[in-house]
Amino acid sequence: MSLNDPRWGGQGDGNGGSGDNGRRDSNRGGNQGPPDLEEVWRDFNQRLSGMFGGKRQGRSGGSGGGDGGGGPQLPNFSFKQFGGGIGALVALVAVIWLASGFYTVDANQRGVVLRLGKFMETTEPGLRWRLPYPFESHEIVDLTGVRTVEVGYRGSERNKVLRESLMLTDDENIINIQFAVQYVLNSPENYVFNNRFPDEAVAQAAETAMREIVGKSKMDFVLYEGREEIATTALELMQRILDRYQTGIQISRVTMQNAQPPEQVQASFDDAVKAGQDRERQKNEGEAYANDVIPRARGTASRLIEEANAYSARVVANAEGEASRFNQVLAEYRRAPDVTRERMYIETMQEMMSRTSKVMIDAKGNGNLLMLPLDKLMQQAGAGKPVVQAPDPQSAAGLGANAPVGNAESRNRDLMRSRERGER
Repeated sequence: MSLNDPRWGGQGDGNGGSGDNGRRDSNRGGNQGPPDLEEVWRDFNQRLSGMFGGKRQGRSGGSGGGDGGGGPQLPNFSFKQFGGGIGALVALVAVIWLASGFYTVDANQRGVVLRLGKFMETTEPGLRWRLPYPFESHEIVDLTGVRTVEVGYRGSERNKVLRESLMLTDDENIINIQFAVQYVLNSPENYVFNNRFPDEAVAQAAETAMREIVGKSKMDFVLYEGREEIATTALELMQRILDRYQTGIQISRVTMQNAQPPEQVQASFDDAVKAGQDRERQKNEGEAYANDVIPRARGTASRLIEEANAYSARVVANAEGEASRFNQVLAEYRRAPDVTRERMYIETMQEMMSRTSKVMIDAKGNGNLLMLPLDKLMQQAGAGKPVVQAPDPQSAAGLGANAPVGNAESRNRDLMRSRERGER
């Protein structure tokens, strides 16, 4: 029976008093109170049976007026049966609620358990259980996954973010720097509780560290030879900043994507770079020329110095030798003056005669003029041929017609010495 049923309130339907109305009136006791719950449940069962093709069951259990019938009817449940079904349903819901506390943590993950929003523990990989919601909750944190933050660009180098990329160097030049930061997690609880926006925190720390390093460096150092050094230094500085805030983030790599002057001054910068390259080229050429000339000049100077030293040593040695020889000759002359004088004369004449091509000797005792063709003899001796000299008339009797020149010279030398002795 619905609440809109006109029979609420105990009034009849206009057909006179029926069995149902009499029983309803007797149950109510003449007042206008709510109907009996047992009767309402029975009427609900009857209506439900009518919807499935059955007939309504009489309220009195006998042949009531107009509602009796022998068709199939639904079972008539009692409140005890209904209470048992609710208990089973509650038990099923409780089991499902308790089973919702199970969760799985992979090998590269860690679980952070929260009880009413407060940190309780960090769970290791495996199947885990916690108190179901709303008492406890959990968050899965991936420790090995590499996360990337881009500073100065988004997606590609063409999509520049000038607010992040433009930086000022120590020599008051503006450059455009784009780099990427890769990081992993080393503390799940710090990552969950101390970071609201982890990527933004890493980006701000990276930008702060890079601006500090670039502000202390020259422009050429940042653009060319110092890129790797700047990346390494920025990584260390970023890690110190993040550790100071206990973010649970570990920087793994800093990659310099691009470093160049702003587009507005790119042409002027290219000209300055070309001028610097020309200066370096000319400087290298000058150094190469100097490296070629200076060693040769130093070698020549060293050679001249060595030659001068050798000449000095030779002159000194000759002088010392001559002095020693003179002392020796003086000692011999004091012992035998005549012999020493003759010997000195002969050696002096021999030294002088060796530089002339012709020698003429006038013997006072005999009045003969002796001529030796020494120039021809010297030319033939220089050519490496044996020289045959015709004997003079005085020595032809004692020598053969084909006597060698060496013997003739020795005989002439002996002859001159004998003549000189006879004169003395």
